[in-house]
Amino acid sequence: MSSAEQEGREEIVRVGRMMYERGWIAATEGNLSVRLDDDRILATPTGICKGQMSPDDAIVCDRNGNRLSGTRECTTEMPMHVAIYQVRADVRAVVHAHPPTATGFAVAGKALNLGIMPELIVTFGSVPLADYGLPGTPALVEGMLPFISKFNAILLANHGAVAYDECLSQAFARMETVEHFARVSLVAEMVGGPKLLPRAEIAKLFTARARYGVCLPNQFEPGNPLAAEDVADDGSENEEKFEITRRQLMSLIDEALRVRGVA
Repeated sequence: MSSAEQEGREEIVRVGRMMYERGWIAATEGNLSVRLDDDRILATPTGICKGQMSPDDAIVCDRNGNRLSGTRECTTEMPMHVAIYQVRADVRAVVHAHPPTATGFAVAGKALNLGIMPELIVTFGSVPLADYGLPGTPALVEGMLPFISKFNAILLANHGAVAYDECLSQAFARMETVEHFARVSLVAEMVGGPKLLPRAEIAKLFTARARYGVCLPNQFEPGNPLAAEDVADDGSENEEKFEITRRQLMSLIDEALRVRGVA
C-alpha cells in the first residue's frame, strides 16, 4: 500500500467521524471518496457507520466505480462520485451528507441562492438545487450534471448535499459552509426576511475572489446568487402579511376580553 493510499484511508476515517459527530449523517448514511490517481478512487463502502470506521474499511475502485480491492461492498451512490471526477479534473475528494438544515432546504425544493453575506458569495456564489433522482440510479447523477462544472457544492432535492474540492479536508469545509449558509438563510427568513445585497456589490465580491485565493468556475450572472434587484417588489406582500398579523392580534385581544367578561 502506498503512503498516499494510507493517508487517504486515515483521512476518510477522520472526516467521517467529524461528519457523524456534527449530526450530518445518521446510522450508515453518507459517503466519502478520494481520487488516488487517474485510475483509482478510495471510497467508503456501503452499510457502515461513517463515525465508526477503521482505515481498513475503505475500498479501492476503478475510475468507473467498480471495486478493485477491499472486503466490503461498494456504495450504490458511487456513480455520483465518479461523475464529479469525470467532469472536474481539479477535484480530488467528494463528500456526500445529509446536514439537517441544508437538507431541509433541499426537501422544501429551495436552492441556497440568496446574495446575503460576502463570505458566502465569495466561497460559493450560490448552491444550486439538483432535480430529484432515485439514489443509486442514473437519475441521481442526471440531476447533478448541469451544475457540476460550475459549482463546488450542490443540494440534492429530497435527499441531501454533496461538496467537493482538491482534498478531503477542503471538501468537508465546503459542506460545513453549506450547512452554515442554510442556517443563516433560515434564521433571516424567521426574523423578517433576508435583505439581499445589490448586484453591483455582488459583482465586486466575485471579482475579489482571486484576492482571497478562491478559484471557482462559475461567474456572476443573474440568479447566481439572487441580488436585491432580482426580488424587488412593491411591498404588497409585506402589507398583506402585516394585515394578517394585525387581524390575528385583534382576534386574540377580543378573546382575552371575552374571557374576562369585558366584551
